[in-house]
Amino acid sequence: MPLNGGPLEQIVPFSEILAAPLASKPDAVALTSLLRSYSWRELDQNADHLARHLLAMGLAPGDRVAILMPNRTALIVFYLACQRAALVCVPLNYRCVPAEIAHQLSLSGASMLFLHAEREPEVAKLGEALPLGIISYDSPEGREPSFEGFMAKPAPEMTLSVRNPEDPACIFFTSGSTGPAKGVEHSDRSLAAMFAINAKGFALAANDVVMPASSMAHLGAFFLTFAAFSVGARVVLARANTPEELHALLKRERPSVLMMLQTALFGVVRNPGVSAKDLASLRLCRCGGDKVSSTLQEAFRGLTGLTIHEGLGITEAGQIAFNRAGGEIKPGSIGRPLPGVEIAVRNTAGEELHAGEVGRMWVKTPSVMQGYWKDPEATAAVMDGEWFYTGDLVEADQDGFLWFRGRQKQVIVHNALNITPQEVEEALLQHPAVATAGVVGKRDPLYGENVVAFVSLKTGEKRPRDEDLITFARERIGYKAPEEVVFLDRLPLNPTGKLDRVALKRMVEEREAD
Repeated sequence: MPLNGGPLEQIVPFSEILAAPLASKPDAVALTSLLRSYSWRELDQNADHLARHLLAMGLAPGDRVAILMPNRTALIVFYLACQRAALVCVPLNYRCVPAEIAHQLSLSGASMLFLHAEREPEVAKLGEALPLGIISYDSPEGREPSFEGFMAKPAPEMTLSVRNPEDPACIFFTSGSTGPAKGVEHSDRSLAAMFAINAKGFALAANDVVMPASSMAHLGAFFLTFAAFSVGARVVLARANTPEELHALLKRERPSVLMMLQTALFGVVRNPGVSAKDLASLRLCRCGGDKVSSTLQEAFRGLTGLTIHEGLGITEAGQIAFNRAGGEIKPGSIGRPLPGVEIAVRNTAGEELHAGEVGRMWVKTPSVMQGYWKDPEATAAVMDGEWFYTGDLVEADQDGFLWFRGRQKQVIVHNALNITPQEVEEALLQHPAVATAGVVGKRDPLYGENVVAFVSLKTGEKRPRDEDLITFARERIGYKAPEEVVFLDRLPLNPTGKLDRVALKRMVEEREAD
């Protein structure tokens, strides 16, 4: 039997996401940053105002609008405006390089680009990949069309459309960790389900103050923001993930729910100016990006008395597994399925596996994507009726908790035996000198692939000998231990903050070519 997260309660349609707080507390603060705040009434009025300006530019319902913006309150207004105008949002990672931007603009067929003015010089060089229209933000005085210009002018008389719940609403791009980034199409229906699933998983309530301190171009911060809005909770927006910005927001806004990438959270707990008092308002912290290190868990627990909640989120369905608020937490586990989510662990023949067996992760949930944009073959490869194959390898324990064991495409086949990078990394992370670890395979004419480990050391720790670290791992995982160790000052991360195994694989190939 699949693992079942239980029923999903009432889903708030995306079009009604602000309705309840607008009725009950229109002048309370809905959204705030260090520089700007919006009440529920202001957020609603500004979104409506901007939606009419977007349609007056000639955009029509269903047109794609790409967005290249850092975290700003204006970005959330823009998301809401696109929903009101039935336009399809295409968020682009602000850290993307021009070649990646060109690929994503071309694939999505965007008609318009909303971008921060500091990226205009780069983007201007994209040539044919650049949409015909550009809306600028924070641009020099006189540059039009601009967000600021629209908000300063009266809204034109335009009729706002109601989108069919099954029609495209957003196209998010995958991180590209296993190949070229694919466009993931979500509808109003799948997004509304995603918000409801996470409102329940985080146990969000109207009195919560929610701080999704990661990029709003990524699905994680996006769904947590709108999940918070759906229950009338206030959202705190971090414009940058610097220790100074985050510390200032923690002290001033007193969030109860925090979501942050490991690298940023490390910066917070290691900031000598941060005290236990600054974090005393928290009831829950979700750390995303990758497995939470024991060093971070210990440091965070020492400051707050709380254990960091881990989970698994995917662009194709949002967050699907989580150590839920108010429930048991198993450090290192990605938790149990969330309400409205079923998860099955299957072998390559499609047979369901027992507890303790590693297999492929399949998920069934109303938040699953409509498909990969303009790629029916890729969509068909991962869908089996209502079930979606995530590409992840997991193991369920006797209590129904799931343990992430790596990506199927990243499995290392050594002497006809499968080795998942995650289990090798976990063994290496037990060494007292190791801060982070990343494992990939290297081609070998005899064994197929050998295991190569990249590690970085904790501050102040002496570098162990390669053979000592290999022996340490072999004592814990036997034949799966690495044959080679490479020490780096810092392991590469992809644009979503996850360990970039594609970059590590490239390093292996470059070392072989030398």
